[in-house]
Amino acid sequence: MTRPRSGPSSKGAGHDPDGALAPPQSVQDLRDLMLQVSRGEAPLSLGPKAQQALADILDLRGDPALLSITALAEKLSVNPSTLTRLARNLGYPGFGAFQQVLLDASMAAPGDFYTRQAQTALAGEDASGMGGVTRLCRENQANIERFLEGCDIGQFRHATEMITTAPRVMVHGIRQFHAFASFLVYGLRMIRSDVHLLDSNGLGVAEGIASMEAEDVLVTASCAPYSLQVAQAAKAAAERGLGIVAVTDRASSPLAAVSQAAVLVPHDTSFLSNSLTTFILAAECLINGCAAASPERAKQALAERDRMIKRLNVEI
Repeated sequence: MTRPRSGPSSKGAGHDPDGALAPPQSVQDLRDLMLQVSRGEAPLSLGPKAQQALADILDLRGDPALLSITALAEKLSVNPSTLTRLARNLGYPGFGAFQQVLLDASMAAPGDFYTRQAQTALAGEDASGMGGVTRLCRENQANIERFLEGCDIGQFRHATEMITTAPRVMVHGIRQFHAFASFLVYGLRMIRSDVHLLDSNGLGVAEGIASMEAEDVLVTASCAPYSLQVAQAAKAAAERGLGIVAVTDRASSPLAAVSQAAVLVPHDTSFLSNSLTTFILAAECLINGCAAASPERAKQALAERDRMIKRLNVEI
């Protein structure tokens, strides 16, 4: 079976009848284009600085800096001319047209209410008390809303299809993302067989990738700052022709660049490290999605699991 290079997505940038680049008409189009650029599949080329600027801009949902090219340039630590060139490279006549897309109603931050609530709480409460608890909870609520609004259902369905149909699935995440990887493996094992952590027995990542067959799938997970080992393993697996599902934060992520399906997860909070809350939710969505894609097999697997739990008196 030949696996497609990438899953379904919106059109993003294209060409108008006279051959000129047609600029993205929505924020979702911009996200799709960013993913195509990172994979080398876009009808245009953006340099590293422009790619980083676009990725940063797409994270500024509802930010007042979007109201001014000067404020936005200062926010991103770039020159205003960089933003003008970026807009023109994307097919817009100038920054103003690009800005109009960014200021579309869909860019209004769904978490504004939660942020205001958190700011109110922090105004009269020390961060070590209820104010800190409230702020972090509201920020995670906002991330969940962003995940829901920004979810590319074409990419998500392609991810579940790849995971469901693969003979074998390996999941790779280290440091904090080892927790995510372990949770995803546990959940997928409830509904299908042959799902493993890459290098779970400490015999080596290289050996684990080498043991995988052409139709197997590697689910790889990391967010900025990306773990070098995870990025290198994903690239090596892709070069071997394995299917890659990336669970990451940005379309410009090195994991997304080598994937056939990418699930993008926002995680910006005041937590002292990268927050995993929305990533765990994304794992739950993938597990449920895979179960729904193959309901009879999932029911049989869950029934057998229940029988073994009873047989071994696992629960009281």
